[in-house]
Amino acid sequence: MAGQDGNATEKFRAAQQLADIRGFPFLSIGQVEQAPLEDVLQRVEATRGADGAPDEVAAAALLGTVEVPKLRLSGLVDHVEQLSAYDNRFKNREQMRLWRSPRLRAVNNLISALGRDVPVIEVGSTEACKHKRWWQDRRAKEGQSAETANKDFAYMAGMLARFYEDLEYEDPPRPYSRISIRDRHANPSKKREVPVDWIVEKWFAPDALSGLNDEARDILLISIETGCRQNEIYNLPASAIRLDDPIPHLHIAHEEAENQAERREVKNLPSHREIPLVGVALAAAKRHPDGFQRYRNKSRYSALVNKYLRNNGLLPEGVTIGGTRHSWEGRMKRAGYEMDDRGELMGHSLKARRGREVYGDGTSLFDRLQIAQELMLPVPEHLK
Repeated sequence: MAGQDGNATEKFRAAQQLADIRGFPFLSIGQVEQAPLEDVLQRVEATRGADGAPDEVAAAALLGTVEVPKLRLSGLVDHVEQLSAYDNRFKNREQMRLWRSPRLRAVNNLISALGRDVPVIEVGSTEACKHKRWWQDRRAKEGQSAETANKDFAYMAGMLARFYEDLEYEDPPRPYSRISIRDRHANPSKKREVPVDWIVEKWFAPDALSGLNDEARDILLISIETGCRQNEIYNLPASAIRLDDPIPHLHIAHEEAENQAERREVKNLPSHREIPLVGVALAAAKRHPDGFQRYRNKSRYSALVNKYLRNNGLLPEGVTIGGTRHSWEGRMKRAGYEMDDRGELMGHSLKARRGREVYGDGTSLFDRLQIAQELMLPVPEHLK
């Protein structure tokens, strides 16, 4: 009765539940066809009702002939977005765009690989292998990295897992479980630092950053003395820039609000932290106590600043402005701070680093201030 008047998804869920009640895992008709004869006969016997006659509804559930959900690949991202609404509750409009974009790309690439828009329920290992071969051909022609292809596969695996979780599928297919591309000739990627001498001699030189607008310049200066990710800085609301506290600092955390423009999601829970403001970072924050409206909830800061610095000979070869974050950890490392201390200030997971649970209190804001002051670079007069 549960799925009698419902749509295909509700009927599918009801069929799985009925199969479970009768003592069998739900199998699609294709899986039943491949099952041992003894198992098939047991399923047939279990379709009998109280009067001993075969029951049509039970037969659909136990023999896998129930109508499958009609959702096609082209609708998968919208469907998963609805299922993920609670998980994404902190994301602002731009963060949602960045969430959707790679998933749409993965789906569209799979559709291109298959040559048609198929029902999601039909995506199996054969389709995943076609997706992989499509990427291998593309890499041969265009030189795309294996990492780019593997991101496609990971997004598809995640969306399919959500899809089957919603269907309450007890043992869902995992067509992408062994799909990946490895390139043994590829050089391992390394996140390079902006050398400290480079920052002091070139970036701190008079007029070096004068071609940047005030907000872009000061976001860059804050990144130098905090090690924050760029979007952790330019997405800051005024309430997170705490200049009037005894220890001026930035409060990095999720922000929930009715107005999507006021939401903010940081990378993960270990990234929730307080970062003391010192040196050029403190001076920059004082110039922008209400945050950075030009760049908040947008993704154009990085491209603009990288372009300016490159065009003016202010970036070392092979380095981006993201290297300021790595420079900050490098400065802590050279100052003798342990990996755990560095990880806390960088917003890394100590549990993942240690491989076990983390106990006790974290580093206090006062202790963080002592570290930041020890690492602090001299502040030029024109940047005060």
